Amino acid sequence: MTDGARVEAAPRLAQWRVDALPCYTYRKSLPFRIGLWNWYLSVERNNKQTCVKLFAENSNSPKNGPSAPIASFVTKLLISLPPNQQTIVHPGIFDKKLKHDGFVWAIDSTVTGRFVIEIEFLDLKVADPSGGEPASIWASRQIKQCSDSTALSSLARMLHEDILTDITINAADGSVRAHRAILATRSPVFRSMFSHDLREKELSTVDISDMTLDACRAFLSYIYGDVRGEEFLANRLALLRAADKYDIDDLREACHESLLEDIDTGNVLERLQTAHLYRLPRLKGGCLRFLVDFRKVYEMHNDLNAFLQTADRDLVAEVFHGVLAAWSGR
Repeated sequence: MTDGARVEAAPRLAQWRVDALPCYTYRKSLPFRIGLWNWYLSVERNNKQTCVKLFAENSNSPKNGPSAPIASFVTKLLISLPPNQQTIVHPGIFDKKLKHDGFVWAIDSTVTGRFVIEIEFLDLKVADPSGGEPASIWASRQIKQCSDSTALSSLARMLHEDILTDITINAADGSVRAHRAILATRSPVFRSMFSHDLREKELSTVDISDMTLDACRAFLSYIYGDVRGEEFLANRLALLRAADKYDIDDLREACHESLLEDIDTGNVLERLQTAHLYRLPRLKGGCLRFLVDFRKVYEMHNDLNAFLQTADRDLVAEVFHGVLAAWSGR
């Protein structure tokens, strides 16, 4: 496309200068960025109307980017140039969710000569995933991001610098200090421990003897929002056990997703047993597919024999059924 398709954009203002538009002609702009979205303008003319359309890229596909914008804006058509400029103004759009069909303005007159389509954004909002009120990306988003970042860094300092800690976590090979309130906020199990007259409340200690100190530190780092990627990967199985034991659903799901990503012949049987033990259907399905659909089961005779002797009988039966189904050509 030529320069005639380029839109001039400022933080809240966009202008598209359109050359003379013959009758029965359609034109579309190049993308321009305002807020969180790439936008497009298009214009179409017939012998009765000029139609202007504004739409956001992929605004109907939240998995590929931000959800559809909730927009308030004023649209103008600036015809010819000053001092003889004529302006046609749309009454305005307020808090409209712009899905894939976007906004269409049909002007009951034909426009000849050069003109400018101007969009002035008054506000852009995104929906709250939890069902609350939509939030402006210009007012609250940056403030919230800054606030969240500061809060997380403060929590990390509280943990790593031992600031006003009030509980000791005893791991298998060492101990670390933490805060009851934070543990109780993240885990209903911890909350129950500290809310009733149990040993943990009385002695201000929690024994997690099935975790190493490194794994325990990774567990606490996750709870405090400061876990590092390599720390998480090195302790995934221990973190999954802790997530199950202390009822932390988001950690459980994070471990589930991560364990799906690097299944290989060296870990598939262990992952399969882990999936069966902790009721992780997608991980179990991924392991069975790796073994059966990709025929890796035939390359692992020794490991498979050991697995068959020690694994849960129901799980062994699932593997056999999968192999038999593959043999029968399913």
